[in-house]
Amino acid sequence: MTDLIGFSREDAGQPPSLAPAYGSTVSRSPRQPLVRIPQTLTELTGPAGCWGNLMGAALADLTTQHKAMPQGQRIIVAGRVLDEQGRPVPNTVMEIWQANAAGRYIHGKDQWDAPHDPNFTGAGRVITDAEGRYQFVTVRPGAYPWGNHKNAWRPAHIHLSLLGPAFATRLVTQMYFPDDPLIEIDPIANAVPLPYRQRMVSRFDIETTQPNWALGYLFDVVLRGREATPFEDDHHD
Repeated sequence: MTDLIGFSREDAGQPPSLAPAYGSTVSRSPRQPLVRIPQTLTELTGPAGCWGNLMGAALADLTTQHKAMPQGQRIIVAGRVLDEQGRPVPNTVMEIWQANAAGRYIHGKDQWDAPHDPNFTGAGRVITDAEGRYQFVTVRPGAYPWGNHKNAWRPAHIHLSLLGPAFATRLVTQMYFPDDPLIEIDPIANAVPLPYRQRMVSRFDIETTQPNWALGYLFDVVLRGREATPFEDDHHD
């Protein structure tokens, strides 16, 4: 398994394909040596700088998509998207999806009995500016049970997908919140070893916080290199 991890992961900060404590990876991780398939032109290129035209207007405020405000603590998430040299990555799309404040997703496969919120879809997207900066408004998601083991609860988290300059450069990761006790006992988060796990934890920022309106959190994403943000498993729990 060591060779497989070395082949498929950039460094020790990236989670392995097989993390036994995360049950579904046991059946989904490769059992044979990986075969490198050369990337084609359509994978190596893409509409960099044109994502706005391709995907339509950005949906940077997840709290104003319906007739009324959703339930829960309103938050602002902001940061920068950087490359391995610390340079900004401009005009790249960040897709956002998450559970509502009660910890329930809108999709039909989520059968937990927490309430749906008719005013919260839990999906949005932003496009970074010329300095690689982004910002979106949402509500803090709730924790939820996920059946991996006895009394298993996922920490509050927001899924983020960055499309980069080409279709094959997609990074999918999760953003956690500081001081959440569930992070320490979550098999998905713990598939990323310390200290790299801290790359997925946002930090509270009073300057981003808007008085009497929303708490602010900062979360920078590094796409490659020593400080790269760890990617999440494809299961998207």
